[in-house]
Amino acid sequence: MENFILIFICLAVGMGLQRLTIFADNAPVTLNLYVIWVALPALILRQVPTLSFSTDLFVLLIIPWLMTSLGAALVFIASRLFAWSSEVTVVLLLTVPLGNTSFLGIPMIEAFWGTEMVSYGIIYDQFGSFLALSTYGSFVLAFYSEQQRQSAGAILKKIFTFPPFLALLAALLLAKPLQHPAIAGSLSLIASSLVPVVMFAIGLQLKIRLAPGQTFPFCFGLIAKLLIAPFAALLICRLLGLDGPEARIAIFEAGMPPMVTAGAMAMSAGFAPRLTAALVGWGILLSFASLSLLSLFI
Repeated sequence: MENFILIFICLAVGMGLQRLTIFADNAPVTLNLYVIWVALPALILRQVPTLSFSTDLFVLLIIPWLMTSLGAALVFIASRLFAWSSEVTVVLLLTVPLGNTSFLGIPMIEAFWGTEMVSYGIIYDQFGSFLALSTYGSFVLAFYSEQQRQSAGAILKKIFTFPPFLALLAALLLAKPLQHPAIAGSLSLIASSLVPVVMFAIGLQLKIRLAPGQTFPFCFGLIAKLLIAPFAALLICRLLGLDGPEARIAIFEAGMPPMVTAGAMAMSAGFAPRLTAALVGWGILLSFASLSLLSLFI
């Protein structure tokens, strides 16, 4: 209960201060950089060394890629059926397959399932969502925008210089030293700042105005992301007989709303910024209800 109260307070304070324009326009960017460079790496260094690696973790590696493929297929088919513009299509290709499994996913896992389950979310995010963003996301932008083309080398550089990914590698290589009480305690203190900073930053940049004429793509995108994807993941896990904590977190992460970073990529390239902002903003707000519903089934 304390985690839920913390999330709502920080989100509400951020939204309130956004209206008062107390903070600079780039304040959310600065806060997000703190999360990427400091808080999230600290959390990874604290939690990953405590993992017991086994074949059960496989579900955390395969589900995000299946969800990326499913989301892309749904958008591609719908785009053809309803003759959506390339601008709308690329926004949905980025926001439906790619979920907010880090900035929102980790705080929500902690709130719903407890701190001990966060390490599973980190595996899902780093080996699934982040790699998908770097590869699939870059491909989508390259395909639809001449200005956004990236070489394979540039994509690999982006992956191997991303601070949370470097922290993950360090956590795997230095697992024993990182579990020293003094180091683990210090990392825990730094990592504890992640949830309030993330939710405050989200509140500062939350936009919920929907662009005229884009109601149907908007509704399609959120239904596909918040309902179809997680229940498809649930069906896959049930058919495979997977019901452990790893499977539950994989299903839960599959139900996260559109990724903020994917939306930022779409907006920076000039693709339907109001639709993108609405998908990300409303997705975050509605996910509190959809994730609560999903948790009843897993």
